[in-house]
Amino acid sequence: MALKILEDCIACDACMQPCPTGAISAADPIYIIDPNICNECVGYADSPTCVDACPVECIVLDEAHRYSYEENLKRYQKED
Repeated sequence: MALKILEDCIACDACMQPCPTGAISAADPIYIIDPNICNECVGYADSPTCVDACPVECIVLDEAHRYSYEENLKRYQKED
């Protein structure tokens, strides 16, 4: 699955820097994650770096954009 940012976001910028795919961008009033780019950091890290960096724990799985681990791995491999 891709991830999404909930309305609890405080727009602190902590999640953008560690995102290896550039899926996170500033929006008004909260940040957003592009589900077409997000692969939950598969191939980059053991866990989603944005989730680890978020101080208010407002980044969750996006049920509307489901991808298996294998699909996310294929998406990572296409970037190489």
